[in-house]
Amino acid sequence: MPFIPNSDQDRHDMLKAIGVETFSDLIRMIPDDALFEGELDLPEPLNELEVRRTLDALSRENENCDDHICFLGGGAYDHYVPAAVKHIIQRSEFYTAYTPYQPEVSQGTLQSIYEYQTMICELTGMDVANASMYDGGSALAEAALLACATTRRNTILVSATVNPNYVEIIKTYCHGRGINVVTLPRDNHAVFLQTLEKQINDRTAAVIFQHPNYLGYFEPVEEIARLTKESGALLISSNDPISLTVLRPPADYGVDIATGEGQALGNPLSYGGPYLGIFASDKKFVRKIPGRIVGKTVDKNGQPGFVLTLQTREQHIRREKATSNICTNQGLNALAATVYMALMGKQGLPEVATQCLQKSHYLAGEISKLDGFGIKFDAPFFKEFVVQTSHPVDKVMQVCRENKVFAGIPLKNYDDNLSDCFLCAVTEKRTKKEMDAFINILRELL
Repeated sequence: MPFIPNSDQDRHDMLKAIGVETFSDLIRMIPDDALFEGELDLPEPLNELEVRRTLDALSRENENCDDHICFLGGGAYDHYVPAAVKHIIQRSEFYTAYTPYQPEVSQGTLQSIYEYQTMICELTGMDVANASMYDGGSALAEAALLACATTRRNTILVSATVNPNYVEIIKTYCHGRGINVVTLPRDNHAVFLQTLEKQINDRTAAVIFQHPNYLGYFEPVEEIARLTKESGALLISSNDPISLTVLRPPADYGVDIATGEGQALGNPLSYGGPYLGIFASDKKFVRKIPGRIVGKTVDKNGQPGFVLTLQTREQHIRREKATSNICTNQGLNALAATVYMALMGKQGLPEVATQCLQKSHYLAGEISKLDGFGIKFDAPFFKEFVVQTSHPVDKVMQVCRENKVFAGIPLKNYDDNLSDCFLCAVTEKRTKKEMDAFINILRELL
């Protein structure tokens, strides 16, 4: 809790500087009938210690992942964040209210973004990456707009196995521009290829898929890529960056634009944000990429330096030429991702992915042994899988929460055909003891 030392004299000086004498003068343009009159029904004032105790007591009413064993996923994951990440991003030269980009004063910030872009390119196998987007959903939606602008086509095909929140963001972005968004149905655990083959045509700007998908399973990437390329459309993927340390990078199977949610890279869950969106592409799209790109150059003395190289937003170029109106990147979150990747390195990141893979398969195997529970799809998965149960899913969730376990995400709102299922995610943080405790809770439901 920061202490802001504004004295009466400070407030008087600030009001005087903007040309008013009192606070009432500052808000005099508000009609009288819109102003509240009387005494606010507020509790008695508290001193700092009392405020801290009150807020602490209120926060303890929340259920959180420090007090519960977490198997939640669906785009936000309970990965471990090394203490050094928080320490470094809170240094005063990084922890600012706004990201400074002037090259003469911002070499540290620009270099950190450049390093972030480089690491994302190494993860995805793509040629270029931007300085980050708002989140995984906005990155995917911006990719859809880029595809339409590039191909001059007007239809986006989106697999039903893409995160449903991302699909809603895509629809929101595309609605105002009159772009058709067509959802491809699911065939068990992956996109229905026969429908894709029927739907795709010379009006299709892009095919969007997620790999591993929202349900945690792998898509038939080669077949999706073949059908997409034959139609002349662009191929857009959403990938879990942790998975890319053990799986083939999207560039290997022909993806034109690779996106993803970067929260898993050194950013805490934080009740849903702020996060950062990963956006990387083939270099032929470099002048159409939304947001910013930082480049490395040399100054007049031949010394290396960093500058904002490209930015296609309407704030910097003619509005009709802008490919995006996104106004910023998630600088501090991208810095956290950069520090995390640097700390974990080329050995640590695959180790995290391997532990996710092995532990999730252990838990799935144990759940499948329980009467009344099973694994819905017999297919390869990374760190998430779908559990089917003969018990009411809501009751399973409730009993687990009462035992301080977040069991997963009920899927009834995702697909009516999965109303007896829930999505379960396992990260490297989960121990065998925690997973066995979860199994025992499920067993007692029998």
